Amino acid sequence: MIFAVRVVVRASRSEIGGVHDDALRVRVAAPPVEGAANEELTRTLARALGVPTRAVEITSGHASKTKLVRVAGATRERLLSLVGTK
Repeated sequence: MIFAVRVVVRASRSEIGGVHDDALRVRVAAPPVEGAANEELTRTLARALGVPTRAVEITSGHASKTKLVRVAGATRERLLSLVGTK
């Protein structure tokens, strides 16, 4: 499954924050320094989707707030349940 993610860095805690401009909004506590925010993003998505961290890959946008993410083994239903959409 591939989807867009809008990252908010330096949040008080890492969590899924709904949908923003047709992208999943994810708040991460890490700063955007030396890949720390990207690592925290992959951990947060893996935990929320119930997959191993290695199953989450940022395919584009490594230095951008908007990223394309590929997740192996996650279901569309699980992703929709995170944002409260049916």
